[in-house]
Amino acid sequence: MALRVWASSAANALKLSPAAPFSLSRCFSSVLDGAKYATSHEWVKHEGSVATIGITDHAQDHLGEVVFVELPEPGAAVTQASGFGAVESVKATSDVNSPISGEVVEVNTKLTETPGLINSSPYADGWMIKVKPSNPSELESLMGPTEYTKFCEEEDAAH
Repeated sequence: MALRVWASSAANALKLSPAAPFSLSRCFSSVLDGAKYATSHEWVKHEGSVATIGITDHAQDHLGEVVFVELPEPGAAVTQASGFGAVESVKATSDVNSPISGEVVEVNTKLTETPGLINSSPYADGWMIKVKPSNPSELESLMGPTEYTKFCEEEDAAH
């Protein structure tokens, strides 16, 4: 995801390094129990026949204030690890990838008027799309909350 490239260039511009007196991983906020996570920093929570998808708290923290969100229309097909939309912040624009494949059944239209919901509530009011999964077994390839937390800490320590 473009987020990693942006985070790396932002860290370089700010002259952050592993020798800095603080660790970005200490800023890591939260994960959602029962959700699965992609390495591109999207989350998915599968409940019944629908999976809710958004970007993680970690991702929104790195992006900064979200000012615009581009989402697909209901009925669109999404594919695991492929882009379905974009998030624009005051710092950068990042593609958003789907952690699973399926058909978009609902879009969070509140994000059109209030894109900052992604910052204030990434796992509740800031969800992006709801999908009817076409291959629920794809969830098995994603990380759980503990693995994702460790992944973010290691990724932040590398930058």
